[in-house]
Amino acid sequence: MTAQAGGSPREDTDVLALARNGTLAGQWSLVPAESSVEFTNRHFWNTITVRGRFGQISGEGTVAPGGTVTGQLVIDAASLTTGNKQRDKHLRSADFFDVAKHPRVVLSVQRATLSDAGTLNAEGTLEAAGAAEPVSFTADVVAASPDRVRLRAQLTIDRSRFGMTWSPLRISSLPATGSVTATFTRGTTD
Repeated sequence: MTAQAGGSPREDTDVLALARNGTLAGQWSLVPAESSVEFTNRHFWNTITVRGRFGQISGEGTVAPGGTVTGQLVIDAASLTTGNKQRDKHLRSADFFDVAKHPRVVLSVQRATLSDAGTLNAEGTLEAAGAAEPVSFTADVVAASPDRVRLRAQLTIDRSRFGMTWSPLRISSLPATGSVTATFTRGTTD
């Protein structure tokens, strides 16, 4: 490991070499304390941005010997917070995530392949509020070593595809952005 500007440790191993020689093959588990899922949505006719995050996440991944990745990120929908209790209660209601009936948001990656640029091109499904929609996105490999990988991705989601259309006077935009930072370590956790 080497230090980045600011003194934080950074793995400096070539992810392409690790993937191509099979070093990354195997089971991987998300490290929740080093991972985050955040969201933003433009509100009040695009004059403000509402920001929030989910406090409880888990996940796993598998890297095949050829470097293809599959995996799943599971988010506790009730763990969302925007810093406003009234708004959070509304977001958990049937107008949005409907956590009483659908307690989890699940991002499943059916296939991700590593590009020559060292990014993961992923295809999968996002399940939220009782609906499932196909998604594709690119994840940046921030750091990689034989036992630890850190990824960062951003997805723009049309929330109407999940029945989240509440917006009197169209005060809130339908596209929302999700940002994921995920650290995985080799092996499974029990």
